[in-house]
Amino acid sequence: MARKSHESSLSRRRTPLDAILRPFREFAGFQASGGIMLLAAAAVALVWANSPWKAGYDEFWSDTRLTIGPAGHGLTLTLGIWINDLLMALFFLLVGLEVKREILVGELATVRKATLPVLAALGGMAVPGTIYAALNLGGATLSGWGIPVATDIAFALGVLALFGSRIPTSLKVFLASLAIADDIGALLIIAIFYTEHLHMGALYISAGLVGLLVVLNLLHVMAPGAYLLVGAFLWYFVHESGVHATIAGVLVALTIPGRSRVDVRAFVDHGRRSLETFEDGLRGGPARIMTNSQLVDAVHELQGACEKVETPLQRLEHALHPWVAFVIVPLFALANAGISISVSEIQTMSSPVVFGVILGLVLGKPLGIMVFCGLAVRTGLSSLPSGVTWLHMAGVSCLAGIGFTMSLFITYLAFSDPHHIASAKLGVVAASFLAAAGGALFLVRSPSTDREHEQAPAAH
Repeated sequence: MARKSHESSLSRRRTPLDAILRPFREFAGFQASGGIMLLAAAAVALVWANSPWKAGYDEFWSDTRLTIGPAGHGLTLTLGIWINDLLMALFFLLVGLEVKREILVGELATVRKATLPVLAALGGMAVPGTIYAALNLGGATLSGWGIPVATDIAFALGVLALFGSRIPTSLKVFLASLAIADDIGALLIIAIFYTEHLHMGALYISAGLVGLLVVLNLLHVMAPGAYLLVGAFLWYFVHESGVHATIAGVLVALTIPGRSRVDVRAFVDHGRRSLETFEDGLRGGPARIMTNSQLVDAVHELQGACEKVETPLQRLEHALHPWVAFVIVPLFALANAGISISVSEIQTMSSPVVFGVILGLVLGKPLGIMVFCGLAVRTGLSSLPSGVTWLHMAGVSCLAGIGFTMSLFITYLAFSDPHHIASAKLGVVAASFLAAAGGALFLVRSPSTDREHEQAPAAH
């Protein structure tokens, strides 16, 4: 009753703006919303690239130049490169934070927990890369072998979330862990295989900045802004060094502290004192936050306690997530997913690039994941997640073939020839939709809930 009374009191304070914003807040809270935004942006890019204004699509992203920095000394890049190099560095910063969290306290925290998703990621990278390489062996397009090895976290989890409660929670955790382990592999591939010319001076400065970030961590500097400030300079020098600039995002993420200033017990005591101070303020003065300094002080104390108990890693991850999911990744898709579907492009469907990407993502991904998971379970190294069947595993293995964001990203690193880029993009888009459809087909036929799976033995 108290809770209902509290909710009703809150509802009376709602403004007309709350009513307008409520649908958007509910959409943002929906697990699949990031994937839906990504899909919508890709659809807009495809329509734009095949409309009467298709000439303007490439011109807008490739010819529009933007300068950031002081006059005469700023960095000038095209709009597309700013998105792919700078904004995607924030995407990789978020990925790095998620990886660090999983290693510290999540599904990658122990060897047994990490075994299944890590082996699944290895299989899901080795087999697609091998299939593509076999089809392009000896040709100029062999450098594209890294395109089908990556999984798009947002898109894959978005499709999985569409099934709601009929999918075991443990399956969602497995797919997220698999995608994170996959991202680690993709980052290593980018750093090792897609870096050609190094400028050692900029690289030495980058190493020094990484050292500074480590020192900040050792000194227990808890303000995320300090790391982001150093990270901005790190991004610039990594960009100038020849290593892809997005790697800077991961390096910054790995140095963000994963510890809090106070433990949870101290937070409870501090919070209780702040609330008591607030309550005393209600009795001793006007019950308005604007005119009662004691209420203001109590609120500030409670806010400070909340900041101290939450780790900088959590705060930054929480702050970045909506920007990455609803702005950065959709903008990346809008700038990169536009493919002109002409007769000549359709004819390239038989090219080794398109064929290699599609077979790698649609066939190689699930085959590699299922084989490696089967070996892990059969040898006793790991076991299937609770409530998960092999039909579930087949479904998420197919969903892992949604390469989209990462595959498009690697496409631009692998190729400089516009024809090869267009062919690879066509293969990525086609394969991602086929992988999503295949995964959905398996998941529709799988057991509907954890509870149903757990109750099955009692029925015998």
